[in-house]
Amino acid sequence: MASRDRFLQNDHRFDSLLISSPQGHSGKTVVTIGLCNALKRKGLSVQPFKKGPDYIDPSWLTVAAGRSCRNLDLFLIPEDRLLRSFYRSCEGVNLAIVEGAMGLYDGLDSYGTTAEIARLLNMPILLVVNTSRMTTSIAAMVKGYQLFQTDIKITGVILNYVSGHRHEGKLREAVEQHCGIPVVGSIPRDSDLNISERHLGLIPSLESEESELIVERIGRKLEAYLDLNKILTIARSSKAPQPLSLLPKERKTKKSPLPSGERVRVRGAAGTVKARIGVIQDCAFNFYYPENLEALANEGAELLFINSFKDRLPKLDGLYIGGGFPEFFLKELEGNRGLRRDIAEAVQEGLPVYAECAGLMYLCRSISWQNRSYETVGVIPSRVQLSERPEGHGYVVAEVMSENPLFPVGLTIRGHEFHHSNLLPIDDLQFAYQIERGKGITDKKDGIVYKNLFASYVHLHALGTPEWAEGFVSLASKGKRAILKFIHTKDEACHT
Repeated sequence: MASRDRFLQNDHRFDSLLISSPQGHSGKTVVTIGLCNALKRKGLSVQPFKKGPDYIDPSWLTVAAGRSCRNLDLFLIPEDRLLRSFYRSCEGVNLAIVEGAMGLYDGLDSYGTTAEIARLLNMPILLVVNTSRMTTSIAAMVKGYQLFQTDIKITGVILNYVSGHRHEGKLREAVEQHCGIPVVGSIPRDSDLNISERHLGLIPSLESEESELIVERIGRKLEAYLDLNKILTIARSSKAPQPLSLLPKERKTKKSPLPSGERVRVRGAAGTVKARIGVIQDCAFNFYYPENLEALANEGAELLFINSFKDRLPKLDGLYIGGGFPEFFLKELEGNRGLRRDIAEAVQEGLPVYAECAGLMYLCRSISWQNRSYETVGVIPSRVQLSERPEGHGYVVAEVMSENPLFPVGLTIRGHEFHHSNLLPIDDLQFAYQIERGKGITDKKDGIVYKNLFASYVHLHALGTPEWAEGFVSLASKGKRAILKFIHTKDEACHT
């Protein structure tokens, strides 16, 4: 196993802390959001992280800390690259805060848990406990988590959903007497701490016009419920030095193209522009890992951000359409006929397009939801039918099985999927992925290929699949003349 010691030197140190819980729905996301905001308002520079594949919690943590939240996932990202990314992201900050996923010891396997991230980064853990209908039993729970893996440092407890002062007193006494660690927060049930939710959890911050006000409200509320001095003392118990000199290419990394949801133009690394790539980024499409955007910029792409509700397609060399919740904005998407027509025509002319999940759906002929059908771009000759239950959910392993615009045949891809939709018909579709783990589009296949378009339900992380940014920018830099000759196309099936 790689160790963080391989990447450390002693000229800079920062504090660190991991927020976890015994199980999901204990309130750790709200606690982490509030803690980041409260500490930022006290003048600390806080770098937030989220364990696991996730876009939504990181969107709120980005607002709370004022810095792009990064994901830590040992399934998607090789350990050495994860460590380098972690320490590079923490350059110049006072504190790194990681929000865990599910329960502390939950994951794909023992290697994919929040506990493993804490072990790898040698981080102290604050355990957020849902104390509903519980008093002294909390000590047995916390003690069990302490003893389950004794090299994991659970150093404090935050009591959540506390009923009152008497309830708090019993809980606090049990933890501190039997577990030997402090209670550093006691949070009552409070509707002011709520954020609207849907099937993936919280709604993305970009969908809320009041996201900054919501985060500020949560931060100020929690400041009264948390002992910030004790929490900072715990964080100082594991000061993490900076990594060793980074590789030359890593030193050039352009950080945080979207630090707070801004719609900006991002220049390529070192000012060299090989290709202009549009990124559709708005309320419907906002699932982008910051490392993916940075990887494109570092390969020499200039990024131009596009609103699918009101913009037309600018002059581009490539187009990137990420995931999101298009089903909640189908009227707006259908209404921008100009953009839909622009994209359809550009694809037919050979524009390189990469789309994930929601982007895949948008490129189909229509999306049906709640007994109504809405027209979409139409270059993929399928209709999308949304369902109430997940159709694909979890990690994905895929092998590139056929020629395509982006990836070499034989490459193994690691990603994740979460979709509530199916595509019909599928007879005219050509696929590049053979799914080894996961569901994909149909019959363990995914990765639709048409001319220079590549669309999939699979979400990739650029640190785990560096071939993606390299291939996409390279393809875009060649221009429309680079339509792949080996791909059999059926133009009559793919026009709007």
